[in-house]
Amino acid sequence: MGAARRGAGVMVVRCGWAVGNPLAIGYHDREWGVPVRDDRVLFEFLTLEGAQAGLSWMTILGKRDRYRAAFAGFDPAKVARFDGRKVQSLLRDPGLVRNRLKIASAVVNARAIVKIQEETGSLSEYLWGFVGGRPITNAWRTPRQVPDRTPRSVEMSKDLKRRGFAFVGPTTCYAFMQAVGMVNDHLVRCFRHGQI
Repeated sequence: MGAARRGAGVMVVRCGWAVGNPLAIGYHDREWGVPVRDDRVLFEFLTLEGAQAGLSWMTILGKRDRYRAAFAGFDPAKVARFDGRKVQSLLRDPGLVRNRLKIASAVVNARAIVKIQEETGSLSEYLWGFVGGRPITNAWRTPRQVPDRTPRSVEMSKDLKRRGFAFVGPTTCYAFMQAVGMVNDHLVRCFRHGQI
């Protein structure tokens, strides 16, 4: 757990990973764990979580604006039309994680998202189905208690892979679920736990 002073001596308690880095603090305080139902934002987080594999989340957050520009504002229909030439140009972009498999996975995933949207109406409806349409609020007291995967993230991973998605292992899926508020994993002492 981390604490920081805010104004007239008021202590603000945050999850420990969000202390000492302004980028992490802003992300933690405004976004992490807030329920997202917008297909573009869901696609954004699927892409960013996949890009993060093996890297630090702060590295990815620092590249986020470039990812938004490079991937057409995360419009799945537009990204689904990216061809080999476009992937090659993205591989030369120093603002992205220049890993061929990770960049190609965003295009593959966009195509799978378009199919899901045609089948179910929205990516949001499909993904939120893994938690019954409502966020799961956990009551973790220490970081050690927070899992890196759950049976629901394993189920999500298997179904996404069956549908052709890439870079969606159970751990990546759980990080995604935390980020988009499908689960509230703010520690109970964190000021955001009760707000969300």
